[in-house]
Amino acid sequence: MKMKQLVSLINNMKLKYKLMMFYVVVVMIPVLIIGIILISYFRNAALERAIDQASNNVEKIKSQMSSKLRVPTDISNLLFFDDTLEVLVNTKYPNILELTKAYMDYTDFKEYMLQYREIANIRFFIDNPTLVNNLAITPLTSETEERPWFKKVMETKGIYWLYIDDKEEFLSTTKGSINKLSLIRQVSYPEYNSTGVIMVQVNQNELNNMLSQEPFETIITDEQGYIVAAKNPQLVGTTLASFDIGVNLESQTEKVIQTQVKGEDSYVILDEMSPELSISKLKIISVFETQSILSGANKVSVLGLLIISGVLLVALVMVYIISLLTTNRLLRLSRQLNQVALGNLNIVSHIDGTDEIGQLSRQFNYMVSSINQLISQVIESNEKNSRLEIAQREIKLKMMASQIHPHFLFNALESIRMNAHLKGEKEIANIVRLLGKLMRKNLEVGRERAPLKEEIEMIRSYLEIQKFRYEDRLMYEINFDAKAAEVLIPPLIIQPLVENSVVHGLENKEGTVHVYVSVTMQENEIQVNVSDDGVGMSNQRLTEILEVITKAEEEQRSRIGMRNVHQRLVLYYGEQHGLRIASEEGRGTEISFSIPNDSDYKQ
Repeated sequence: MKMKQLVSLINNMKLKYKLMMFYVVVVMIPVLIIGIILISYFRNAALERAIDQASNNVEKIKSQMSSKLRVPTDISNLLFFDDTLEVLVNTKYPNILELTKAYMDYTDFKEYMLQYREIANIRFFIDNPTLVNNLAITPLTSETEERPWFKKVMETKGIYWLYIDDKEEFLSTTKGSINKLSLIRQVSYPEYNSTGVIMVQVNQNELNNMLSQEPFETIITDEQGYIVAAKNPQLVGTTLASFDIGVNLESQTEKVIQTQVKGEDSYVILDEMSPELSISKLKIISVFETQSILSGANKVSVLGLLIISGVLLVALVMVYIISLLTTNRLLRLSRQLNQVALGNLNIVSHIDGTDEIGQLSRQFNYMVSSINQLISQVIESNEKNSRLEIAQREIKLKMMASQIHPHFLFNALESIRMNAHLKGEKEIANIVRLLGKLMRKNLEVGRERAPLKEEIEMIRSYLEIQKFRYEDRLMYEINFDAKAAEVLIPPLIIQPLVENSVVHGLENKEGTVHVYVSVTMQENEIQVNVSDDGVGMSNQRLTEILEVITKAEEEQRSRIGMRNVHQRLVLYYGEQHGLRIASEEGRGTEISFSIPNDSDYKQ
């Protein structure tokens, strides 16, 4: 019901409004939707590229960081097993002179710092009161033992990577400050019953230079939350809390986090690394603002929307102008049609243009001219009809008088049959009887349906007459299921097929031709087969016949033939019940069809 109302509403709209609505619904709205989808796609693609780039950069930094931290780790391993260092830090020196000489003889720390740019300083802490702090080997004090980093390294034998804040260091001079990422590990000396701590400080410039070329804000933090390296060197030494990330990174398991950083919508790329032999972990964090990534895409999107909107607006104006011109011309043509409807046949349309409306205008003029000619012809025709009416009545009476009544013909045939019978010509009498019966059935062909048994009787009569004609050259057999006797079929459906088998079967064949007619009743349909063992036909000829009988146009003369039978079967019962023809050259032809076994088709 709603669809009918919609169709009615559209039909009642003016043409220009239909065109405008069609343009808006089919063109403007889909184009805008596609534009919005494309803009969203470009924005998402830009974000995905930025996330992929940041993730790749984090992986690259992770690899570079592992390489840089491998040097301090290797040096700590060498110092861990350094026997000279073991003796140096565990010896009880009687005086400062002996200590100074021992310090001067041990140069491994200086050589390592000169050889590897990744190393800023190396320190060793141990409980030996006879030692003096020379910024490399330092005696352990109570202040040092209270430092968090010292307590942590003394808890477990392993390597820790921590940022040592100068505020937590016992040295106050600039030269003695740390403020760097440092490797710290415990060293046990069972022989001396002592324990020391190795501290290898990483060169801060090496770490900062590694991040300076990054496109996004990138930092590296230790497990305490201190920033140990950053693209912005001023952030080094501050905590992660000062970076103002809107989520707790400690509880995050995802590597890509959408959050707010310093009040701006941003993406955070988070990854962890565990340096070789290290117990502690370092975090690599890359941050980029969403707006900075989308600014380029937004500019392109706005430009694209402006272009699309401009094009759509221009197209809308063009559609409106064209619809206005079209409807104005159609209105002129409509007014001229109204004049014709009122009886004014002298009007002439003058609508210019060669388009469809211009053609309608010219056809309109042709139509008015044709109407005038037809009116003149009708007047003349009426005059002729009035003159010919009397002549036609006379001709009709003469034709009726000249017709031979069918009963006269049947009576004449019956007289011939009786005369032949009285003279002993029983075969001729029988053939005349069959011929009369066959002619009577043919004259009854005007009926719409006839029982199948009458069709079989007519076929039997036809075959008997033909057998009388061809004698031993024709043999026939009829297999008829009596259950189908009262089924109604269109008249003259089977007889033309039998006639075709007789005529074309005997054609060009010497000897006897057998014609078989079979009517069997099955569960859902009645099957009719007419076959012969005549000369048959080639595949090409069979294809031509199939094409002829299935064509819609009549190509044969006005007689009942195979095409007529096929078309009537299709008309009555459907395409699946049409004629089926099979033939093999030299072996004969079989024609078959089926009709539904339905009570509607019974007498």
